[in-house]
Amino acid sequence: MPDPSARTAAPESGTRPAPGLLRRALADVRSSRAPGLAPYVPERPFPWSGTGLPLAGNAFRPGPGSGTGGRVGGRAAIDLDRVLRLSLAAPAGEPGRLRPAPSAGALHPVRAHLLIGPGCSLPPGRYAYDPLAHRAHRRGPAPDGVSPGVLVVLTVAASRTVAHYGHRAWPLLLLDTGHAAAALALAGPPHADVLVCLDADAALLSAAAGLPTAPDRPDTRPGAEPELPFAAVRLTPTGVTADAPGTLTAWAGPIRAGTPSARPGAETAAPTEIASAQHLLHHIARSPELPGGTWHPAPRPGPVTDGALEKRRSAPPDDLTHPPGEDLLARLLTTARTARPDGPAWTAAVGGDAPALYAKAPGSHGLDVRASGDARPTLARWAAGQQWIGDAGAVLLAHGCPGDAPAAAVRTCHLAAGYAAGAVQVHATALGLRSRPIGSWQQADLGAALGEAPRRDWIVHGLAVGAPPPPGRADPGFVRHPPTAESPPAPTPPVTTAPALTAPAPTPPAQKALRPTSPAPTSPAAAPPTPAAPATPPGEEERP
Repeated sequence: MPDPSARTAAPESGTRPAPGLLRRALADVRSSRAPGLAPYVPERPFPWSGTGLPLAGNAFRPGPGSGTGGRVGGRAAIDLDRVLRLSLAAPAGEPGRLRPAPSAGALHPVRAHLLIGPGCSLPPGRYAYDPLAHRAHRRGPAPDGVSPGVLVVLTVAASRTVAHYGHRAWPLLLLDTGHAAAALALAGPPHADVLVCLDADAALLSAAAGLPTAPDRPDTRPGAEPELPFAAVRLTPTGVTADAPGTLTAWAGPIRAGTPSARPGAETAAPTEIASAQHLLHHIARSPELPGGTWHPAPRPGPVTDGALEKRRSAPPDDLTHPPGEDLLARLLTTARTARPDGPAWTAAVGGDAPALYAKAPGSHGLDVRASGDARPTLARWAAGQQWIGDAGAVLLAHGCPGDAPAAAVRTCHLAAGYAAGAVQVHATALGLRSRPIGSWQQADLGAALGEAPRRDWIVHGLAVGAPPPPGRADPGFVRHPPTAESPPAPTPPVTTAPALTAPAPTPPAQKALRPTSPAPTSPAAAPPTPAAPATPPGEEERP
């Protein structure tokens, strides 16, 4: 286990972390050390002043000289009311949660800054989006000659998530940013081109959003919580040539007069753990070698509709016990693999009649068996002792990110994993399946458990998926077609004493058996809370 003093020591503001800081932080996140209990941290007031412009019913039409690019039938091509309502707006009737994805950051740390050009349903300018009120707060004008469409810069405010998850928080902030980017991309209108960037330089993103370029300095914006930018989504009307890096650079010019000032929150210094997380994330977000980042088109799974975006929710564990069929699981794995070309690998653990780890078969519509046996009890232990995972119908796993990965790879792997899981969750909803993200993983060295090199292939994200039970029929389980010669599964061993996958006899050459890399202690986080533990308010997720 890493030295706790190395974890809690806040580096001097503005200095570059020591080379081993990220490696120690990864090891600490992946260790079995449980976060300390902390009081519930309430939501801060929306940090931008003013009443804000309502998005619903706003159909801006530009006047003379404003530009008419990107219009469809006399109306704005980019309807921001629809895009934001389907992606980032707080669901009606669900207080305490802004987005429907717990365990991937559900303390809603992600904020959106709208950089709007011509052809949108709001006048051009820079705005901050308030997801609770579904309003856009104008923060300044648009640069001269900016291209049509909207550029959304996604930032994170770390304090509530760090207070809840402690040293395990910073990967969840990245995962949640990926989920938010996927929701925005999938909510793009059919007549718009959508590009997504997960690796632009933080300083350029901050400048474009009109935020301080050094958010880890406490004197930059006294009293206001720093916002760390990690991703950008570009929506452009079809037919408009989109130079996404050029548009980002155009917005990053000097901020003109008239930009509203931030409304500070509580005037308190950040605790050491929050300051350390902010400093680490600021380091991860740097990309001076390619400041404009790489931009990839956002594929949209065929069945996804506005209704699927509206209905997506993290299902209760009891609704996830029925395995999906092989065809549906193969389609979801295809979506996970194709959502981001720079993302991690994906595997699915399935119970039922043929328990195994499955991967998408290259060049076909079927699945390959990566390892035989039931991995779900081990996954439950690795996911902070959440024992319901042992009964989930299927668990999709994003894995990669070696323990010595550089900062750019750590950032992209986690953001892309969250992005792909967000896309899969919407696709699963469109297919009539239920799902629930799983964000926190400890000792989840999947490669080592499969007999491969240790510390090279870690689980970074998961998505439990379940099918609705067939009406009037017993659960048929997961059945592969055509039948294989695999031996029947052994009874599920106890979670705390045995591996989840056992090798069949004989094991085909292409298959492996999952084995534990160390004794499997019960996670401290799985123990019942003591009477002194603070209660989690309704609508918040469980502590991992």
